[in-house]
Amino acid sequence: MAPLSVHSTKENLQVLYEDNHLIVINKRPGDIVQGDKTGDMPLSEVVKEYIAEKYNKPGAVYLGVVHRLDRPTSGIVVFARTSKALTRLNKLFSERETEKTYWAIVKNIPAKPEGTLTHYLKRNPKQNKSYAHEKKVPDSKKAVLHYKVKKALQNYYLLEIDLETGRHHQIRSQLSGIGTPIKGDLKYGFDRSNKDGSIHLHSRKLNFVHPVQKEEVSFVAPPPDDPIWNACD
Repeated sequence: MAPLSVHSTKENLQVLYEDNHLIVINKRPGDIVQGDKTGDMPLSEVVKEYIAEKYNKPGAVYLGVVHRLDRPTSGIVVFARTSKALTRLNKLFSERETEKTYWAIVKNIPAKPEGTLTHYLKRNPKQNKSYAHEKKVPDSKKAVLHYKVKKALQNYYLLEIDLETGRHHQIRSQLSGIGTPIKGDLKYGFDRSNKDGSIHLHSRKLNFVHPVQKEEVSFVAPPPDDPIWNACD
């Protein structure tokens, strides 16, 4: 699988919103949110570089990682710029006081044009994969999402997904569980990879109450620039 050709840098960073308390980024597929064993530069460090340069900050820049997206996916990622904001955002995300909407491109249309999927996901850490079960199994966690077929494309379908829970690889695993794996997602049963190593899963929209200003904020991220995503807007 070829690596993704364009990664985020401080020069091309797609900033959706920033203030003194938080910064919201449209992550490119291939960016890792936080450092891992690959040693590749994570998005968190790119954002620090961007802040240091833009605001001429000497010394270390504070940045808190609030949540993550899988490396091959794209879309909205929120970082905290203060420890106070991080504590409050962590609480919002852990208590599910956020509204998350994703877009996914699939080849097989679900049996119903819209519906709710409930599975019990069991994670296999060695494979870095979650398996969707119809009934509860030992060490499984309940996963719930709501989907609707938003658009029929030439060879694919665009699904809009609202998450009720936030489990490891939840959307990927649950869609695979009903026979509609995401385009490019070899790990979850799609028949071939995307040339750039991405999968067609995008964190499209996120709503929550601002951790300091206490007003609701809403962010929408444009999907990556490719012919299939471009047919969705």
